[in-house]
Formats: sequence, C-alpha cells, structure tokens
Amino acid sequence: MLILDEEIWFPNPRLADKQGIVAFGGDLNPRRLMFAYQNGIFPWYSKDEPILWWSPDPRFVLYPKDFKLRRSLRKTLRKGLFEIRYDTAFEQVIRHCAKQSRPDQEDTWIVEDMIKAYIELNRRGFAHSVETWQDGKLVGGLYGIALGPFFCGESMFHLVPEASKVALAVLVHIYRDAPLIDCQVANDFFKSMGGVEIPRADYLDILTQHRNDPPTWSKDACGIVDPGEILV
Repeated sequence: MLILDEEIWFPNPRLADKQGIVAFGGDLNPRRLMFAYQNGIFPWYSKDEPILWWSPDPRFVLYPKDFKLRRSLRKTLRKGLFEIRYDTAFEQVIRHCAKQSRPDQEDTWIVEDMIKAYIELNRRGFAHSVETWQDGKLVGGLYGIALGPFFCGESMFHLVPEASKVALAVLVHIYRDAPLIDCQVANDFFKSMGGVEIPRADYLDILTQHRNDPPTWSKDACGIVDPGEILV
C-alpha cells in the first residue's frame, strides 16, 4: 500500500488491496479530493487514523431507472409532509450525518477535518445537499459530490420517518437520466431502494466514459423542489 505525499496523485484504483484500500496519507484539500472522485476513489477513515483512500470491489450503485419508489413513499410525497430544498443548509446536513447513529458503527467517520473539507467543496460548487424540512426545521437530508452526470453519495440522516427517503427520491429525480448514482458500499437500506453491486472494473469503465459529460447539477443551483414533479 502506498503512502501519499504533497503531490496530487493516486495509484491505479484497479490495483487496490483486497479490502479496497488504494493508499493512505496525503490531505483533504479540494484538488486532491476531486481528483480522487474523478478516479473512483474516496476517503473513509476514523478519528486518530491516517486518511484512507478507497475504491472497493464490488462497488455499490443505484441505477436511477431501477429506483423503487414504493407506495408508502409515493403517499408521503403526495401528502406534501415535507418541504424539499437543495444546497440551502449544507453544513447542517453534514453535521447531522456525523451525529446519526448507525447500527454497524461505533463512531463516525465524518470527522471534523472531513466536515471542513466538504463544506469547502460545497462552497466551490462540487459538494451538494438535498434537504427535507418540516415546520421550518431540517429533519432529513443527504450530501455528496457532483461529478459530471454522476452523483457520488456520501451520507444521509433523518430525524423523522421517511425524511431521508424523500431526500433520496428527490436526488434520483434530479439524476433520472444519469448513468448511475454511486453509493460506495452495500447496505440494507439502499438494497431495499434498488441498489446493486457491480464489479469495480465496470464502475471505473462507466466513470471514465462519462465523467467529462455535461454536469447534471449546476454549481450555482439552490432552492426548493416541488414534490409533485417526482410523481409525474
């Protein structure tokens, strides 16, 4: 496994170890982070660990056409229980994600350095959030990286039932014509929503083919989404 220095580079992700680790070390400056995503690599580590850079095999993805918009979620959207916004509260979303308890994790991998790095990416128009609000309070959402026609999902949270599912439905609607949405590693929630595992090689091939296509998410976009658009 290679140790990164100040130079912005990565080993070939196809040569990652069995765990999917490509390298460790380096930093989280915006240029390195975006170069990583452009090459199918993302950071994932815990507090007091060196930065670990991953490209897992298999890769977990969600094809927008296969998203399962279940009857209960349709009903929630139809009722208009949430106001849906995007890029109006990015820092709040990532900090809520860092606090979200998860059954398979003792602590969060969204450490303070990660939070600051992704807030900077949001400021530069690369990282984005989808947010669900209720009675003026942020109650759910997700964030990730926009890369051409791709969205590389990082994390999501909910404070009330269905709030994160609504955010995901909005994201899928935004990326309905995208090749795929990157979910990184498998979990039961995304499996229930239509996510599947594909070989890393296939993911990297698709990424290489499409990463320079026109972007789906405008750098300057922010505002409110009409839930009715998703049900059309």
